[in-house]
Amino acid sequence: MIMKASVYSCEGKVVRQVDLPHVFETPHRADLIKRAVLSEESMLYQPKGAYRWAGLNTSARYRGRKDDFGAVKNKGIPHLPHEVLPKGQLGKVKRVPHAVRGRRAHPPKSAKKIIEFINPKEGMLALASALAFSADRKSVTSRSNDEIGVSLPIVMENSFEKLSKTKDVMKVLESLNLLKLLEKAKRNGTKAPLIVVSDGKVLKAAANIAGVDVVKVSDLKVMHLAPGTHAGRLTLFSENALPELAKRFVV
Repeated sequence: MIMKASVYSCEGKVVRQVDLPHVFETPHRADLIKRAVLSEESMLYQPKGAYRWAGLNTSARYRGRKDDFGAVKNKGIPHLPHEVLPKGQLGKVKRVPHAVRGRRAHPPKSAKKIIEFINPKEGMLALASALAFSADRKSVTSRSNDEIGVSLPIVMENSFEKLSKTKDVMKVLESLNLLKLLEKAKRNGTKAPLIVVSDGKVLKAAANIAGVDVVKVSDLKVMHLAPGTHAGRLTLFSENALPELAKRFVV
């Protein structure tokens, strides 16, 4: 049986029913979603590493041979690399990790692998499962810790994509009784509803609302639907986004 969803107007009224893509019927796989989110987040990490010669660009040297010229033996100073000063004098200890401004013992390596890859098929299955979670009322209400007064998933008519002002988007969210969730997200610094569209001016208008993420279908990732690896984020889809969403899962 094909899942159906109510299409809402910008005034918050149901105008018709629409068939949902089969991807919303995907079995729930919280384990795959967690792996996919961690993988996507790892690709955002900034590679870092220490300068190869950090702490070593100095004249400090150590002569360990007994009675050799410049050796530190019998001079009452540590047997460590010392700066070379004029007239053969020895200065401060350098180069070693415990010296002032010496090199670090184990600095971060720029060659370290920080990206956690995931199999592409598993990633697509995780995305499909996250979409299925967004249509499950129990999961969405549990994650938002509040009752949702509209049918899930929330599908908006295509005129929603043409909204160019933030205040107009806010009016739509108010008509859907979602302002309480926005206030909670703003107060707690958490994620508010996600908006998925095919394109349009709403991409810029909705981006100015605190806690709200708005993405195109082609850019939709698992971490958008499951921030912090927890699926069930309240999501608004434009009607145009549904067929494009189905195309992403065509084998």
